Parts: sequence; C-alpha cells; structure tokens
Amino acid sequence: MNSAAASDVQKNFGLWHDRAMQEPVQITKSGRETVYMVSAETFHELWASYRRAALTRELSDGEMALLNQAKVPAEHDYDYDEDPEPGSGQGMGQ
Repeated sequence: MNSAAASDVQKNFGLWHDRAMQEPVQITKSGRETVYMVSAETFHELWASYRRAALTRELSDGEMALLNQAKVPAEHDYDYDEDPEPGSGQGMGQ
C-alpha cells in the first residue's frame, strides 16, 4: 500500500490521486495515519458493504428462516469440542 505525508499529497495531489485510483493511499500527518484516499469505485464498494450491515433483530421472519436453514460446508466446519474450557488459561493470546 502507498503511504504519503499530508504535505506531500498537498504538493503533488495529481500524483497521489492517480495512485489512489490503483490502490488505497494512507495519508499521514506528523507520522500518524489520519485518512485514506481511495478510488470512487472502492469507496462505493465499501459504502455498499457498510449499508448492508444490519442487526439480526431487523431481519424478517423469512430471512431468519433462511439463516436457520443454512449449512456450513464441511471444509469450513468447526468442532467446538476442541475449544479449551473457559478459565483454563488456554486460547486467545495464550
């Protein structure tokens, strides 16, 4: 991913604009990331994804029925018996 200081983006906007058309550009100020410059296509994809997110309580009965009928493909199935017991000190970050 490309990264640029805000001052450089200000001085060379056309260059960074063209790069953002290819991939997101991280823009930093005082050495810290502050914003990203992305193409309009990437923005619209992200925005559409954001707007599709919803709470389960907002789903219709039909949508909930479809979720309840869904099956996990065998290659992605998960065996919960392999999980460590709560409080055993094993698991995330251990």
